[in-house]
Amino acid sequence: MVSSRPPDWQLPPGVSPGTWDYAHQHSIASQYDAFLAGTPLAANDLAWLLPFLPPAAADGAGYILDLGCGNGRTAIPLRQAGYRVMGVDLSLPMLNGLQAAAGHAGVTIPGIHANLVQLNGFRDAVADHAVCLFSTLGMIRGRHHRLQFLRHVARVVRPPGVFVVHVHNRRAWLLDPGGMRRLLVNWWRSKWTAEEFGDSVYPYRSLADMFLHVFSARELRRDLRQAGWRVTHWLRVSVTGERLLSRRSSEIAGGFFAICQHR
Repeated sequence: MVSSRPPDWQLPPGVSPGTWDYAHQHSIASQYDAFLAGTPLAANDLAWLLPFLPPAAADGAGYILDLGCGNGRTAIPLRQAGYRVMGVDLSLPMLNGLQAAAGHAGVTIPGIHANLVQLNGFRDAVADHAVCLFSTLGMIRGRHHRLQFLRHVARVVRPPGVFVVHVHNRRAWLLDPGGMRRLLVNWWRSKWTAEEFGDSVYPYRSLADMFLHVFSARELRRDLRQAGWRVTHWLRVSVTGERLLSRRSSEIAGGFFAICQHR
């Protein structure tokens, strides 16, 4: 069941019609874990990224913000590893799933219902670190809204905290049948319409118009820099999500992980 979608002009900043439906459809949340089962990227990303996070404080002080936490796929293992975690998500059904899963795992994880573009309610320097995984950044519509989110993260994470973000790579479209044409059409539309180069609307599960912005490496680096972040490590992941690519590999990456600290 999907709650009534407001007119486009009344949607929250950065939220597309498809993202609104994604956040409010209970079946998306209830079937999320089953849908991701066997997805290599979802199985591997936290293990790849944990070495870049400072060890959890022995006294339990401080927080990691899991931005776009969903059902707790990342938040719960982080909590079990000794970190204190706060989950933030636009979807109440997802946050309810987080609470249920955390209770089943025997841990406590506060959940905050918020639009990632509108984090004004978080005070400055409230968190030690933050993660935004599984291309959640790409679900924000509009570059100015994505920059607003990244600046919020820079404000709420105290230096020298670490911010880890994942996005999908636009060049990976070239590996699909008709990918070159898709890339050229998308670029052309970005010149003559309100769409941005990398915007994609497509059927996803039960949704007709899921939105995702797909990045180039240069674009993500630029946006992070403009938001006040310095990229300390850059990881390229294979299209299948099964492995990280070496720095010398000419293979087209399926996506990127940027590990950042304040500039």
